[in-house]
Amino acid sequence: MFRNQMPRYEILSEDAMATLEKGWRRLMTEIGVEFMDDRALDLFRAAGQKVEDRTVFLDPDFVLEQVAKAPREFDLQARNPERSVHIGGDSMAFGAVYGPPFVREGDVRRDGTMDDFRNFARLAQSFDALDSAGGVINEPNDTPLDSRHLDMTYALQTLTDKFYMGNVVSGTNAADTIAMTEILFGSREAIEQTPATISLINCNSPLRWDDRMLEAQFEYTAANQPVVLTPFILMGAMSPVTIPAALVQQITEALSGIALSQLIRPGAPVVFGSFLSNIDMQSGSPTFGTPESGIGLLCTGQIARHFGLPFRTGGGLTSSQVPDAQAGYEALMTLLPTFLAGANWVMHSAGWLEGGLVAGFEKFIIDVELVQMLQHEFTPLEIDEDSMAFGAHEEVGHGGHFLGAMHTMERFRTCFYRPMLSSSENYERWMRNGAKDTAARAAEIYQQKLADYEPPPLDDAIRQELEEYVVRRRAELGD
Repeated sequence: MFRNQMPRYEILSEDAMATLEKGWRRLMTEIGVEFMDDRALDLFRAAGQKVEDRTVFLDPDFVLEQVAKAPREFDLQARNPERSVHIGGDSMAFGAVYGPPFVREGDVRRDGTMDDFRNFARLAQSFDALDSAGGVINEPNDTPLDSRHLDMTYALQTLTDKFYMGNVVSGTNAADTIAMTEILFGSREAIEQTPATISLINCNSPLRWDDRMLEAQFEYTAANQPVVLTPFILMGAMSPVTIPAALVQQITEALSGIALSQLIRPGAPVVFGSFLSNIDMQSGSPTFGTPESGIGLLCTGQIARHFGLPFRTGGGLTSSQVPDAQAGYEALMTLLPTFLAGANWVMHSAGWLEGGLVAGFEKFIIDVELVQMLQHEFTPLEIDEDSMAFGAHEEVGHGGHFLGAMHTMERFRTCFYRPMLSSSENYERWMRNGAKDTAARAAEIYQQKLADYEPPPLDDAIRQELEEYVVRRRAELGD
């Protein structure tokens, strides 16, 4: 887990914040939010909110009362205690890409498989810059749809010792994730006391929470497992085209979902989620790594802090089809404001390609390098007498060089960030070594990491109980 102790980059004035507040209060009151679950409607109705059909017209002050019940910060435990993280404050936790149905390996783009899923989990375990493999790293399309969540959860639990995300396709899938987490950590009490999963609950923007997401939210919140209430907004398609309008809608959607979690279980941990970008107004295609998404990301951090909530946003997002220059600069266009905003939970930190349709092995390595470099860049500079190196000047004198100075010799191994991926060879040496570009070097790195991977230890009795649960539930689900 990385602690971002650098100042936050806030771009909204007091007047701008006040205008946004008027906007979300009006949207929440006059347009309302649709909830496609009778239990949610009953909870809002019982709390005195106006409900018409499936639309809830929310009192903004009531919503803020509910939001105030959510913790500002919370812990997430991993089965290896050294991998546990804190969500909120100056803490940043990073997870791999989430959700792609396809995988890219070199020049081949194909359906994702369970073997791909396991290999991405192994890679996530192999890099300390990542705190989690995430959840649906890629869809394992060679496994049955109704039971693949069991295989994915089992892989995350056994191939990594980091915290993981819960499955949210249905309430049943969420209940299975919770049951398997109880097995891994010993009891329901153990995971309710300190949560062990975090789950993504996406809003069906604009202004609708669908039944599947809500089923999962009820399960996880009842078990005191944090949920990331995330408006899914591509400006021009799921919201109006202006950033302020998208921010108003994002606040309305996120706070309404957070209010529901507090009605389900007061004090349950939540995360203010944001997935905000735009479409290409000529083609209608989603675009990522855009200036607009970066601005929205910076605004989101300021807004979440205003409400006293931890927040999720950012990642290594790109629209590029391959791990090329576009993939790199668009990922940085999203990751840099992620750090400037101080996001607490960063999904899609490694592996995202083609607008999230593809999980890329080479892109995974490129993104890990970016995250590592930014973590280094955002580590506060230590300025003291030793770092001033006055003695080195005395030793070298005028017109000399510092390569052999004692100060350099004592620090040369650690004084600068040493990239694992970048090449600084001269042209002749680079040619002799095969003239490999970034993608080729990234391929060698991920292949070597997989060859060197060793699974983290797990008690045999726990492993067996998990395996038995998966076998039994697969049969019960008809697969």
